[in-house]
Amino acid sequence: MTIAGDLARFATQTHDEDIPHRVIDYSAMLVASTVASAAAGSRLDSSSIIRSLMLARGGAAESTVWFSEGQRLPTACAARVNALMSDSAASDDSDLRNAVHAGTSAVAAAIAVAEKTGASGKEVLRAIALGCEVACRINTGVVPGLTYENGFHGCTVAIYGAVTSAGVLLKLDPGQMTHALALAATSIGGLLAAANTSTARDHHAGLAAMLGVEAAQLAGMGFTAEETIFEHPAGFFAVYGLDAQASGRMAQVVDKLGQEWQTLTHMAIKLVPGGHPHHAIAEAAAQAARLADVPASEISAIICSKPGMKKMPGPRHPENLIDMAHSPIYFAAAGTADGGLTWAHATPEKISDPRIRSLLDLVQAGEPPTENVERYQQGATVTVKTRDGRSFSSTVFAPRGSAINGIEWTDIDEKLRALCPSADISPASIESCVRIVRDFREVSHVRLLVELLG
Repeated sequence: MTIAGDLARFATQTHDEDIPHRVIDYSAMLVASTVASAAAGSRLDSSSIIRSLMLARGGAAESTVWFSEGQRLPTACAARVNALMSDSAASDDSDLRNAVHAGTSAVAAAIAVAEKTGASGKEVLRAIALGCEVACRINTGVVPGLTYENGFHGCTVAIYGAVTSAGVLLKLDPGQMTHALALAATSIGGLLAAANTSTARDHHAGLAAMLGVEAAQLAGMGFTAEETIFEHPAGFFAVYGLDAQASGRMAQVVDKLGQEWQTLTHMAIKLVPGGHPHHAIAEAAAQAARLADVPASEISAIICSKPGMKKMPGPRHPENLIDMAHSPIYFAAAGTADGGLTWAHATPEKISDPRIRSLLDLVQAGEPPTENVERYQQGATVTVKTRDGRSFSSTVFAPRGSAINGIEWTDIDEKLRALCPSADISPASIESCVRIVRDFREVSHVRLLVELLG
């Protein structure tokens, strides 16, 4: 018995009726979120570069590259381009524990594979649900070591969303899926430092999707890997998870597998742009600013408090989308100045807005909270101080769009409508996309959605 084997049996032997309705519903929301984010990222430089590279390389015309006038590539390559587009806009999904974007890789892989195999919407949603749960479970074994301690990027976990969803749709048996997961474990790498300052972040997402699909394809063809790769003394959890075995986190990976769904606790969909760890800061800042009810010129300090945060990370004066996505200082200032964050705050106009920039130097880190610490899931407490000596505080334990709070379809519809115009999708096609994704369980073939993404 191995961890890879347990996860493989879960992924290959779990039936539709075994998956909670809410998990399937959130999987459909992830489809909408990934498509919307990909639309927003489709015209960015990183997307154009990787699309040009993959199209020049060519190959079998199996799966559609979204927003490219119907151009098609080998399945793994299409998944790579589509996942990269989604991640490049910093508007996709996250595991709130360390910002792993498993939904992006799972959705990009599932739709690319389904287009080739002829899978229905119902089958795609099951594959995405299982992919995200496997990725979430594996993430349990590496928190907190994956990023904050060792500096590894979340793509090293996101690949499991891709390999599992692809393997389910390719109908791998438990043995093949075991090897697919093991191959994925030794296929991916990524450094957080590169992703925080460059388009390497986008590159990581594309690789996670492509290498995940390839691992599933290879395993289906008989390729094998080390089945004990997760628990091996020099394996995945030993490398990425710090003391995962000693702390008991490794055992939690398969504990109550199929009975309790960790995606319902840790998954979140972005309803505003940028890094998920900063969304609650913007929300709390907006609430505190409303309580203060004074002009920006009357604010003397914006104090942000989060578990484990002793200083404000990221750029203080962001100049572009990458800076903005990793600047909690910008989120605090924007939330205070504008009463909240919207999709518009990722635009050059907002990033350079004088009202927001006038507050950037007022943002500072406060003492980490000591009460209700376990409730903070990328949450934050923000205190706005005014020049006349008053203070107003607000706490947001988890940002909007978090599964633990419940996610609303109206917010997902709004995301599609807000971001899809970036890819020159017609209003009629956007509304068709909204309807199809809402009813994705009834879709007979995934091409009904893909045809709208030309």
